Amino acid sequence: MAEQETSGLQVLLSTLQSSSDKESILNILQVLTELLSVGTDRRIHYMISKGGSEALLQTLVDSARTSSPDYNILLPLLRLLVKVGQRDKKFGQKALELEALDVTLILARKNLSHNQNLIHCLWALQVFASRVTIAAMLGINGAMELLFKVITPYSRKRTRIIRAATEVLAVLLKSKSNSRRAVNRGYLNGLLRLHQDWQNHDTSNDFIQIRRSLLLCIKHITNIQSGKEVFLGAQGMEILFTTTQNYLGNQSMDAIISVVIQILRKCYPKCSLPLATASSYYSFSVPGSMNSGPPCTGSEDDFEEDGEEEEDTDSDSEETKEEDDDLETDLKKLTSKPVLSWTEEELKQYEAMCCELSHNFQELESKSGDELSSEEDLGTHKCTYFCHISTQTFSKRHFQERDQSTQGLETGDTNFQNPPPKQMKIMKSTGDITYEEGAPGKIGPYLSSNDQEEDSSRKEVPDTQASFKESPWGAEVCSCLNKNTFLSSSVRIDEISEPVSKFLERHPMNIPFHNPYTYIAKAEGTKSVPGFKVLAFPDVWGHHSPPFSQSMLERKCGIQRAKIFEDVQRFIQPDKVMGRVVFSLDEPWLLQSTDATECLKFFSGFESGNLRKAIQVREFEYDLLINADVNCIQHQQWFYFKVSSMKAAIPYRFNVINCEKVNSQFNYGMQPTMYSVKEALQGRPHWVRVGYDICYYKNHYRQNSAVAGAYGKCHYTLTFSVTFPHNEDVCYLAYHYPYTYTALMAHLDFLEKSVNHKKVYFQHQVLCQTLGGNPCPLVTITAMPESNSSDHLQQFRQRPYQVIVARVHPGESNASWVMKGTLEFLVSSDPIAGLLRESFIFKIIPMLNPDGVINGNHRCSLRGEDLNRQWLSPSAQHQPTIYHTKGLLHYLNNIGRTPVVFCDFHGHSQKKNVFFYGCSIKETLWQAGCMVDTSIVTEDVGYRTLPKILDKVAPAFAISSCSFLVEKSRASTARVVVWREIGVLRSYTMESSYCGCNQGPYKGLQLGTHELEEMGATFCLGLLLLQLKSLTCSSQFMAQASALLDAREDIMGHQLRRSSSGSSTDVELDDEPPCMEEIDYSTDCSSDQETDIHELDRQIQEMALTETVGDGEDKNGVDNRSLSSPEVYVSKHCTRKYRTSP
Repeated sequence: MAEQETSGLQVLLSTLQSSSDKESILNILQVLTELLSVGTDRRIHYMISKGGSEALLQTLVDSARTSSPDYNILLPLLRLLVKVGQRDKKFGQKALELEALDVTLILARKNLSHNQNLIHCLWALQVFASRVTIAAMLGINGAMELLFKVITPYSRKRTRIIRAATEVLAVLLKSKSNSRRAVNRGYLNGLLRLHQDWQNHDTSNDFIQIRRSLLLCIKHITNIQSGKEVFLGAQGMEILFTTTQNYLGNQSMDAIISVVIQILRKCYPKCSLPLATASSYYSFSVPGSMNSGPPCTGSEDDFEEDGEEEEDTDSDSEETKEEDDDLETDLKKLTSKPVLSWTEEELKQYEAMCCELSHNFQELESKSGDELSSEEDLGTHKCTYFCHISTQTFSKRHFQERDQSTQGLETGDTNFQNPPPKQMKIMKSTGDITYEEGAPGKIGPYLSSNDQEEDSSRKEVPDTQASFKESPWGAEVCSCLNKNTFLSSSVRIDEISEPVSKFLERHPMNIPFHNPYTYIAKAEGTKSVPGFKVLAFPDVWGHHSPPFSQSMLERKCGIQRAKIFEDVQRFIQPDKVMGRVVFSLDEPWLLQSTDATECLKFFSGFESGNLRKAIQVREFEYDLLINADVNCIQHQQWFYFKVSSMKAAIPYRFNVINCEKVNSQFNYGMQPTMYSVKEALQGRPHWVRVGYDICYYKNHYRQNSAVAGAYGKCHYTLTFSVTFPHNEDVCYLAYHYPYTYTALMAHLDFLEKSVNHKKVYFQHQVLCQTLGGNPCPLVTITAMPESNSSDHLQQFRQRPYQVIVARVHPGESNASWVMKGTLEFLVSSDPIAGLLRESFIFKIIPMLNPDGVINGNHRCSLRGEDLNRQWLSPSAQHQPTIYHTKGLLHYLNNIGRTPVVFCDFHGHSQKKNVFFYGCSIKETLWQAGCMVDTSIVTEDVGYRTLPKILDKVAPAFAISSCSFLVEKSRASTARVVVWREIGVLRSYTMESSYCGCNQGPYKGLQLGTHELEEMGATFCLGLLLLQLKSLTCSSQFMAQASALLDAREDIMGHQLRRSSSGSSTDVELDDEPPCMEEIDYSTDCSSDQETDIHELDRQIQEMALTETVGDGEDKNGVDNRSLSSPEVYVSKHCTRKYRTSP
């Protein structure tokens, strides 16, 4: 049957080319048209594979070259050509080879006054020109000159022809050679005049498609530098801004507005950031390094706007996925284990980090079980621990009830309630623990709130207005603040201890595992490059998870275009821009001269702070610039700064103008975080998500050309508005919930002093010193042996290891909150935590990059390196934390104690949920399309067990977001190196979204510290369940674990049934849901789809129909029908198709 169909089609095509009989040709064309008009495109592709395109093109050439071309044949033939040609990627080349291009151009020139014939030729030219090289050929042969004879100023006549001509011109101008020709011949000015004419006269918006096509022509011409220059010289920015601003909020005009936005953004003159230098304000002299400063920067002359001299190349070939190209397909690299670079002597140094294996516990005596139990009861520590595992039904309704207010502090009427006990977190700690280092006279640096500070290297300026004028705090507190003794960095340490103590006594806080005295004491030992002398109020005072969850912000339609138009207005109306620098690390004198009554006051001279400059552009709008990572010229994403002197109920707009990532979850519901000092002192010490009118888009500030991969690229703007809850408040704004190095050290100190050392083996050691001279902590957690008997000690020392690390990237503060939940759960009195301690030894490095965290870096160390790309061959001198972490892992592997699980906690800026990256040989090869010989490549699929468990028990976890591919670009990351070199099957990166979840119980909610800490604790539960599924699980462990889980059935029930309830499925979820408007970051791309195949098919079908019922044109060939959008035209056509034109 198939052979008969094939032979039948071939006969038709052969007859079509060879026949000279008009009736036969028409009949064949009618049969082919009917055949291709039903079903899917598979029929058309089949016909193309059998030489259908060539047959139709040859017939066109033969028919057109007769002495008197028969348009009864040519018109249906051209319609069929257009239908087939749109699906044939090589159609233009075939037309060129068969000389159909010249023939079609000749036919168009002959029919300039005959609309019906001309429009068919124009459609064919549009399809031919879909290949850029063919478009260039048509331009050489005069196609554009022909089209400008057809395209006229506004007229209600011949609108269908004008539309077709403008659409062809737009396609032709995708060719850079055609765009250069258009610039040289002055066509751009003509197109701007045509745009203005149609824009001004088409008041009823009947001809949107014509106006859009004219704009597309301008867009393509301005893809080249000379086109931009002519456009700017012709006042193109002003013209488009003026003609578009009146209907900016009209959704029916989206087709036009989106193109205008792309042109305006692209043609906005590029300039450098308003900074003295692209490199970080701070530099660090690295010991033993020849280069102590940031990388050299290229001159601005090196910046090339576009490759105007490039030859036209086609972009319509099938694109290969970049991620597939990045996959490691070399089986040797995937399976081979590199030679150990550590000698036995070098590995011995790590014995001291595993002293639990040699400790004899002489302080313990051999006791019976009853005696030990009694001793433990008497020795219970005064700290009370609560289980963190949820006892609530994970229903969407429950979490919506917690979402009292998306704006939180901005509304001022949030109803604060106790949080439900759903988090695996220790919810309470005693507030009466005192420490020697917190005694008066020994308190370290200073607390920053409402003072006027400056960089520590400058002379400090006393604050004359450091008082809150609100009454809730009491007169004595205000008096303390007025004296600047507590809040000013200009007072010596020994002078502030008494006021600090009085202030804290009058404002006691009960924040779990936080003590301001401990924090202040620990901060004294924190070493920073700038030499910070000020502490941020939230860090000292503490943060308590707010009693409400916050929904992801719904994106307002048109917000991006509105913000871009406001930016363009700055260029067009520069006199309305204040341009007043109100804060700058490069201009410290501004701190003294700024008048607080006229603007906000900014400051970030504290740990993890990194604001470099603030510019007031309008009364309530500020451009902010983030400092690059130390010794870097890039990595501006994380921010943390203080703002004060605000007015309540006034919307302030902030624009962070030097971001680098190409997209962000800020476009998909994420909000920045804010901490209000007044709210904290009123009993609400919360970091909350705030902001509205949020969007993230490309701006006109070019990136430094010295940055790898940044050549010709621009920065991105994060813009958001905030309405502050109080007058004259002090608020801190951050990219995400801050978690400083000092907070970690204070937390570890608190944990160490709080645990019951008769039951919990908790050891806090120093892994190494960082480049900046800060100790990198190493924590060991397990259960104390029951006694010092040989049996108990042997059981203690045979426990398998679990290794967990975090915060290698400083800006990923969410990783620290997850780690906080892990640490607190592991030392808690929860029975599950107890069983975990009895079963494993946990080696935890909670912060791999202390220096980066301290100095406000986003990604790098003090050497300007991404430490998670240094695992292949780290240096003890240059990457000490990575070197010694890897050495410790090699040591464990060398003594036969390879960890069961290695997990590196991270944060993710462009995806939602919490998920794993793991390593699989087979999955990598399959994804790359490689043949996998299962007899050679064997793999334990156990790497999927833990993520499957977490998908069931962790509300924020989504296995559908997990990936187990090994990429070439990730070969030097912790996950891949530990998998390959150490041989850890379950080597993972656990990514937590900065934003929130799009699945499960937390769907539609942003992740707070509450949920992040819960994830850290649930991760521990996952390790317990993993052990239950392992072959090495002892019967005793199984019995204990089963009893605990059975007793917690009320907790586990809904979690373990998550996958069956539909909250987590095998269906892939979109990483980022679509926005309400197009977010186009690649406006310079010439391969965007601007012509809808089905739209052209519809026009062809309409034309065929009008031939049978009247074409709506008078005898002079004038089209009297108004044509706007397809919907408008179809409705008019349906009501008028049988009525002749007057």
